[in-house]
Amino acid sequence: MEKTKRKALGGAALAALALSLTACSPGGNANQAAGNAGPGNEPGKGSGDTLSVAIWDNGQKAGLDQIIADYTAATGNKAEIQVITWDQYWTLLEAGASGGQLPDVFWMHSNEAERYMRNGILMDLTGRIESSEKLEMDKFPEEIKTLYQYEGKTYAIPKDVDTIALWYNKTMFDEAGMDYPDESWTWEDYYDAAVKLTKEDGSQYGTAMNPTNNQDGWMNMVYSMGGTVISEDKTQSGFAEANTVKAMGYVERLLKDGMAPATVMAETANDVLLSSGKLAMLPLGSWMVAPMKANEYIVENCAVAVLPKDAATGRRVSIYNGLGWAVNANTKNPEAAWQLVEWFGSKEGQTKQAELGVSMSAYDGVSDGWKNNTQDFDLQPYLDMREDVVFRPYSSSTVLWENKISEDLKAVWDGSASMEDVCAKIHEDMNQILAEEHQ
Repeated sequence: MEKTKRKALGGAALAALALSLTACSPGGNANQAAGNAGPGNEPGKGSGDTLSVAIWDNGQKAGLDQIIADYTAATGNKAEIQVITWDQYWTLLEAGASGGQLPDVFWMHSNEAERYMRNGILMDLTGRIESSEKLEMDKFPEEIKTLYQYEGKTYAIPKDVDTIALWYNKTMFDEAGMDYPDESWTWEDYYDAAVKLTKEDGSQYGTAMNPTNNQDGWMNMVYSMGGTVISEDKTQSGFAEANTVKAMGYVERLLKDGMAPATVMAETANDVLLSSGKLAMLPLGSWMVAPMKANEYIVENCAVAVLPKDAATGRRVSIYNGLGWAVNANTKNPEAAWQLVEWFGSKEGQTKQAELGVSMSAYDGVSDGWKNNTQDFDLQPYLDMREDVVFRPYSSSTVLWENKISEDLKAVWDGSASMEDVCAKIHEDMNQILAEEHQ
């Protein structure tokens, strides 16, 4: 698409965006904590001169509201957060883009960023960033900055980083007379513990993982064991690589011997299984800390450890990601909206985000405050997991191939196909999608 056409999004581009978004609802699990959906929460223009801000994680709202209060006190501008569930968020943004009623400010994600930047939905922030006295862009991770750049221009300010760590039930380990997970654990230790902690009567399982648990599940195992999901140039699937197949075979062993059955996981979310005393271990993203510290059972019985490492490679990998604060290209309040995302991205805003426990911050050096936001858990393992991180695999068609992977993996979870055969199918399906992407 020519640059002149992209600056002012025309009807054809909007129709194409609507079609692509309708065809592929995100199936991953990165930063997907439940929000509040329903009438009145649709993204749209704020009341009067009040900016509308759309997010999908209700656990972050209270802290972000406090940061917005600081912004209002300093600028006089008002903003109101609307929380929308992950499943509805992108559908409603698509409808807003088509109907001209997008929120003023909203979150962007690696799954969707390129299509929104490519179609002119987001405000170009490049010049404003260059003249900003509040932002220090060199303090943000390069991979997250790059994620929100398109054709040399920047369309979002990094919000946060997230890592994956292991939550475990101390009470269950104590009852079984087993040592707690620690930095010496390998994935084989994890498997052995999951088997031992699974009870035949179905009252307790070692762990849980759905096909959609990619960033907070099997992707960490794949990269720890030397495999890949997508090639560096984003043109080829990694599911034909021997180490990827080996890692996914490990997942299959877990599923058969130490994991909650697919039927149980389909009926109850994994974090709910943990908080109801049905799981001994569960990898969770750092975005889940807020609901965990609000749960009495979790506070009383659970703790956090680093993920296991692979015995062969020695790697302990966390897949990580980072959201971005974006501005509606057609907002009626461009200066106020820019000032808000600038405030969120400033050292002051990022520090307060960490200290309030909203999430780990993208700004370098301030996440120790996040670690100290609760006395109920030692959150250091999440910070330790930053020592070996792989950025969440993505391309411009991430949603398409992520959904296809999840769909293909269901055959392993229901026992109708082997993981080896499914990996071969994923490889073929994913390559077809990637080929179409690069036409």
